[in-house]
Amino acid sequence: MAEGLVYAKAFNLSIRIVNLYKFLTHKKKEFVLSKQILKSGTSIGANLSEAKGGISKAEFSQKVSIAYKEAKETEYWLDLLYETKYIDQETHDSMRKDCDEICKMMFAILKITKRVRGN
Repeated sequence: MAEGLVYAKAFNLSIRIVNLYKFLTHKKKEFVLSKQILKSGTSIGANLSEAKGGISKAEFSQKVSIAYKEAKETEYWLDLLYETKYIDQETHDSMRKDCDEICKMMFAILKITKRVRGN
């Protein structure tokens, strides 16, 4: 259940990231930071999708862990885009909140998975 919810939230964040990328490249003419956030922000859902198809619990945990790290990287790019005035505070705060919520969900999933595996 939790895996499906975090995947849906990550997918919705990916859509917002793609739209942010389009805004940054077309309106702001920013091409370096926008590519970085596009990669990390869309990778979250992609790794969660791979986790759902994982053959073992270890593979599942590994993919969720990678997704978690990508989400933390996305938070960094959002902060940098805000501090360099490429995005406004409302956009930053909203996307940062979504990303933080996804991180918390994935962290909880990883804790549960680790406890179940006995590590």
